[in-house]
Amino acid sequence: MESESLKKKGFRERFLQKKILLILLVLVVVVGGGGYAAMEVASGNPAFCANCHNMQPYYDSWSNSNLLAKKHADAKVNCHDCHEPSFSQQAEEGFKYVTGDFEEPMQQQKFPKEMCLKCHDYEKVKAKTSSDKYNPHDSHNGEQECYTCHSMHRQSTVQCAQCHSAAWMKNLDGSWKKGK
Repeated sequence: MESESLKKKGFRERFLQKKILLILLVLVVVVGGGGYAAMEVASGNPAFCANCHNMQPYYDSWSNSNLLAKKHADAKVNCHDCHEPSFSQQAEEGFKYVTGDFEEPMQQQKFPKEMCLKCHDYEKVKAKTSSDKYNPHDSHNGEQECYTCHSMHRQSTVQCAQCHSAAWMKNLDGSWKKGK
């Protein structure tokens, strides 16, 4: 009888250990998956980015400014439509923020022209700016990267103004630096 009791006890202990491991595994999957889903939902909301104080100026320029970022916000373009970080990159950024290991102000990102052309038709842009003899999108310098002049979260700069003066330059709004 004693050996049968030991067998039952051993079986019960093994069953409980497996049950505990299964519960822990399910808990890890649920918490991990839920955390990942919550991060995806939250990080899709531009206001979430402003939780980190060093991101506040970028959120402000997107939500309430006369800069190009606000023009994109008005067109329903949010942060992750251009900034496409992976989950691991977001985790790394979060870690850097918590540990204080980040640059302030952040280094300006320079997206390649192809990024802008995902949404903007270059020929239409060129046609829209052809009202003067100096067309910034049909430059004698050849094709340039958009960031040469355009900046999302800071004032943009008319590079043509380094050498030229055109009537359209006087009509630019406050999102552009005026003068040389």
